[in-house]
Amino acid sequence: MSKEAQLQPSTTGFVVKITVVAALGGLLFGYDTAVIAGVIGLIKTKFGLTPAMEGWAASSAIWGCVIGSGVAGYMSDRLGRKTTLIFTAILFAVSSIGAALPTNLTQFVLFRIVGGIGIGAASMLSPLYISEIAPPKIRGKLVSVYQLAIVIGINLIYFVNLKIASLGTHEWKVETGWRWMIASGLLPSALFLILLFLVPESPRWLIKKNRSAEALNTLERLNGKEEALAVVQEVELTLNQEKGTIAELFKPGLRKAMIVGAVLALFSQITGINAIIYYAPKIFENAGSSTDTALLQTVIIGVINTLFTFIAIGFIDKLGRKTLLLWGVAGMIIGLAGTGYSLYNQLDGIWLMVFIFLYIASFAASLGPIPWVIISEIFPTKTRGIAMSFSTTVLWIGVLLITQFTPMLLEPGLLSDKKEEAGAFTFGLFLIAALILWVFTLIRIPETKKKTLEEIELSWKK
Repeated sequence: MSKEAQLQPSTTGFVVKITVVAALGGLLFGYDTAVIAGVIGLIKTKFGLTPAMEGWAASSAIWGCVIGSGVAGYMSDRLGRKTTLIFTAILFAVSSIGAALPTNLTQFVLFRIVGGIGIGAASMLSPLYISEIAPPKIRGKLVSVYQLAIVIGINLIYFVNLKIASLGTHEWKVETGWRWMIASGLLPSALFLILLFLVPESPRWLIKKNRSAEALNTLERLNGKEEALAVVQEVELTLNQEKGTIAELFKPGLRKAMIVGAVLALFSQITGINAIIYYAPKIFENAGSSTDTALLQTVIIGVINTLFTFIAIGFIDKLGRKTLLLWGVAGMIIGLAGTGYSLYNQLDGIWLMVFIFLYIASFAASLGPIPWVIISEIFPTKTRGIAMSFSTTVLWIGVLLITQFTPMLLEPGLLSDKKEEAGAFTFGLFLIAALILWVFTLIRIPETKKKTLEEIELSWKK
């Protein structure tokens, strides 16, 4: 497309409204995965869980995420992005009710898996849908809103859990309080479901299904009349050049896109973000902080994560994906190196805080939102859903690995017999992963800012 859309206030407002609705899938992602932080200790007491059963209860939703991200692409390519998102909202709601009413652990786990399927599906579908409706000029900014919604969802449920926990005695929380924490997810789920009926289907999916007239109507509201027709023609041209088979994704050219998507997805997790998000209190306590101080430091991490996501939203379409990622991962490398050094040498706790906060800020401004943006941009229209499913499933496998192995790595025995050294070596592993990602970004990741999805697709085939 030779000329970028000059967005008018009316079209911009329409795009933003659709983006906010779709990004609610990210809010539910953060809300539903983080609710377990306030619940797990209470259901451990309620059902008398062993450590192994406790781990299963906590991770069950993540296993559902792997399933959901794996099947959502197939469903969205056939049923539509909007229709499949509606299914995810229903799964969220069912899980919020079912997991709040169990009489045993099996029932709880079953409904958490159901919710996890919704989370995994939405984690792929929401950024995909936003990328397909967003004008190239502001696509990075709009898809980044999805990451912001995840962070807001995490912080929101922390406050909801805290408020519910303040309503009764410990005995009440063990019997009833945790059920209200889980059930609170019904409200954002219902809001997401209702609002989805007010947004259009993805125009690129409509064109793929030979419903160009419907797509044109939406595109006129998104891009203006002149640009809309050009978009339809460009999409139809690239669709005619696509076979739409999975094998096509692994042929020379598009195979590079698959590698980029998988590497970004995996390394966004194995560079250690969830090790800090999930286990920050344990890391700070191992370094000598009191329990109350460690919890306060964890709250500060959440605030930093939120604030610096706005940096990404502000600069991703100006500096570009690759430039922002290189700077952000460089900041993460410094933060990880400093954290490991502080732990190994048992430096004053202020240094540990400074380096971890630097890591979180650098991640939030780059590696947090950028993989969602790039993964939603780089695949062909006919197979975008399945390709994004592959990358997102890789991401959730990374989450599982970090969730499962970080507690083992932090404890004396596996990496070192000393707790401080075990923590330092753990962050050393994250540092190695970050160094690999920085080099990969420099060499292999293309710049995609302000390009149409069709221009990006054609660039892989040149």
